[in-house]
Amino acid sequence: MLPRVIAFDGDDTLWHNETLFSMTQERFRAILRSHLDLDPADLDARLLETERRNLRAYGYGIKGFVLSMVETAIELTDGRIPAADIAAILRFGRAMLDHPVELIEGVGEVLDRLRGRDHELWLVTKGDLFDQESKIARSGLEAFFDRIEIVSEKDQRTYRRLLDRHGIAPDEFAMVGNSVRSDILPVVALGARAFHVPYAVTWAHEHVEGDLPDGALALKGIADLLHLRPAG
Repeated sequence: MLPRVIAFDGDDTLWHNETLFSMTQERFRAILRSHLDLDPADLDARLLETERRNLRAYGYGIKGFVLSMVETAIELTDGRIPAADIAAILRFGRAMLDHPVELIEGVGEVLDRLRGRDHELWLVTKGDLFDQESKIARSGLEAFFDRIEIVSEKDQRTYRRLLDRHGIAPDEFAMVGNSVRSDILPVVALGARAFHVPYAVTWAHEHVEGDLPDGALALKGIADLLHLRPAG
């Protein structure tokens, strides 16, 4: 059942995001291949290691990703990578920031119909504040949401803080998202509901092995929400 308050993730739940990172990472591999004889999987592993190491300093998002690519390139080439290639990596980042926001099919209709059923809709997304604000504005979805929260991390403490701030009990709340780590596990741990909408590509940092926990439901797509009946 759908509780009164339904929160949505943004990236790869409402609009496409990870495919852009994947395309940029392939361009990064091409640059490094001109300097190194390194298996692509090993290169990806080194970049992921750098990204995880930098999360505390840079947080999530394009800017941290680009800085981690630069750092990885310098480390793997022992500082020999030319400035022109560093400049190319920086251009990749600007192109990502300027890329149009592409909505996932059916999102607008789903949000409109849920609002028509008197659900309170939230957007809870993590990442760089400036980038996320820009994507939300360019998405054209802002008017659908009663609350928009941009957070640095989506863990149990963050969700608890949001619910307490707005006087929402866990049984009144559900989260909809593509990331098991960020959108499902911490929400279920609070006693709330969670709906997993898988995306074609998942960042390795967000990947979690195993079945969904009790309190979570896997959907084929976001439109499946419309087939669930309201709680109460």
